Amino acid sequence: MRKKHKRPWGVFIAIVLAAIFGAWVGKDAAIGGISLYSIFDVLGTIFLNALRLVVVPLVASSIITGIARMGSEGEFGRLGAKTFAFYIGTSLMAILIGLFFVNLIGPGVGFQVPDGMEIPGAEQIVAMGEKIANNGEGRALVNVLYQIIPVNIIDAFSKGQMLGIIFFCLLFGFAISRIESGPSSVIQGFFQGVFQAMIRVTHVIMKFLPYGVFCLIAKVFMTTGINSLSSVALFTLTVLLSLGVFMFVGLPLLLKFIGRVKPIRHFKAMGPALITAFSTSSSSATLPVTIDCVEKRAGVSNRICSLVVPLGTSINMSGSALYECVAAMFIAQVYGIEISFVTQFLIILMALVTSIGVAGIPSASLVAILVILKVIGLPEEGIGFFIAVDRLLDMCRTTVNVFSDSCCAVLVARTEGEKEVLAKDLSFDSDE
Repeated sequence: MRKKHKRPWGVFIAIVLAAIFGAWVGKDAAIGGISLYSIFDVLGTIFLNALRLVVVPLVASSIITGIARMGSEGEFGRLGAKTFAFYIGTSLMAILIGLFFVNLIGPGVGFQVPDGMEIPGAEQIVAMGEKIANNGEGRALVNVLYQIIPVNIIDAFSKGQMLGIIFFCLLFGFAISRIESGPSSVIQGFFQGVFQAMIRVTHVIMKFLPYGVFCLIAKVFMTTGINSLSSVALFTLTVLLSLGVFMFVGLPLLLKFIGRVKPIRHFKAMGPALITAFSTSSSSATLPVTIDCVEKRAGVSNRICSLVVPLGTSINMSGSALYECVAAMFIAQVYGIEISFVTQFLIILMALVTSIGVAGIPSASLVAILVILKVIGLPEEGIGFFIAVDRLLDMCRTTVNVFSDSCCAVLVARTEGEKEVLAKDLSFDSDE
């Protein structure tokens, strides 16, 4: 009998109440001499740690069992090629959408610089423009390649270095499929058990989702408040509009015309994962929920899900890539620097490369933006122009990252001939 799914009203209510409460009380509020911000910070961090606790064993067991079950080298190669093609394609689509809107709206043109920050003089701006025009170097791609093959896999597991872990698990799972059937079945059985146990642990953690969401959202609004949006309203609008077009127009079109499924069904299926992504701002912490939604609610087979979704958490940061592009162009506009078509192409390439391997943790895109600014020659201090709203926008782009991963899983599954993917609407009743 199919398990019914509970309506996530409790989480929505928690988000709204947390935003109102956090903006109302502010960061200095205290009870009995104890800062409310500190209380929410501790409780929110505990909830995030609980989610992250299962990420590494879940990813490892999921990929190993999935690859080992594929068996033949031809099938693995075909699925891998499709996965990378969809991930690179969706990320490129996101970047181009962001580039279009940042050029159309021009959020940095006429930007009022906040107190305490200064715009360089005319001579400095000219020098920066010349440096940007001549700069084409960067080691971002090389650094990503170094992360893929770690020196010590135990160290990679302990530090949660996802690219290295995924690469090792891909090799290990493939090796299992090529050894004798006796040892192979034993190892597969072990990792299948680990995978099922981690999913069960995730279900236990998710019972505390509304409370964790409240603490995380309240902490954000206690720090930034609603008024923080006013000084960078146009930048915020540009990012949200770009993310919205990508998530609600671009990806649904792919689902409809390539996947031949109804996009609204996929939005319903991914509800819990999207809520978790929005509240945690961490695609890695959301990974257990994403896998559960893609496999159990969207109907993608474990064979596809176990490869595509964990891989996407590390290499498919479509929302982050879009944000990095918009942020770099925004800073250039603030400084009044004309960005040529060639440099815009470099920004597109750097956003695509740096989004691969960006840690799935809150505000990790800021590191990637710093890399892009350094490569093209813009001042790194430019991040200060929008840092006040980065946390809020991080929640939105993480949601887009997770939804993009899930869409790619559906597209791969449908092109592999899986007929049951999103074949029925979900029913939302009380749990059995």
